[in-house]
Amino acid sequence: MRARARGITATDVAKLSTPRSIETAAREKMYGSSFIGNAYTEHGKAREPEIAAWVEREHGIRPSSALFHAATDLRHLATPDGVVERETGTLELAEIKTTNKEWRGIPRNYLRQIWWQQYVLGAERTLMVWERHENFVPVGDPECRWIERDESEIERLVKLASELIDVLIARTT
Repeated sequence: MRARARGITATDVAKLSTPRSIETAAREKMYGSSFIGNAYTEHGKAREPEIAAWVEREHGIRPSSALFHAATDLRHLATPDGVVERETGTLELAEIKTTNKEWRGIPRNYLRQIWWQQYVLGAERTLMVWERHENFVPVGDPECRWIERDESEIERLVKLASELIDVLIARTT
């Protein structure tokens, strides 16, 4: 947790979309968040190892809890839920979520999180995996979709993260 606090993580970047969101993220980085979790986050933590085992069986992506940093900036951090280097040399990631809603598409904040992870690790694509539940009881098998690397989105996120870092530096000097 201390290492994550010293940089900009995929969770931080997932929230960055406007100048106001940079302000909010800066406050949370400096003073912490009042959110300590709820029944939904506890359910997600409990289900993640089971879903990760499914991802490994079905797609060969091993679970990971490692903290990575970008080659270009040590403050740019990510902890994808799964990582595999294929025989072709390409790196693929997995991101796991649980939800009590039907998804028409991948929520935008999760896409930002995924693109940031791809940037930090140099990955080509990510398997977004989600398991729907009703009253915390899983409904069927997990669903998944490949998310390809998007250089223009990554460039935009790096710019927003740099703005966040600038705000944090200005407040501590």
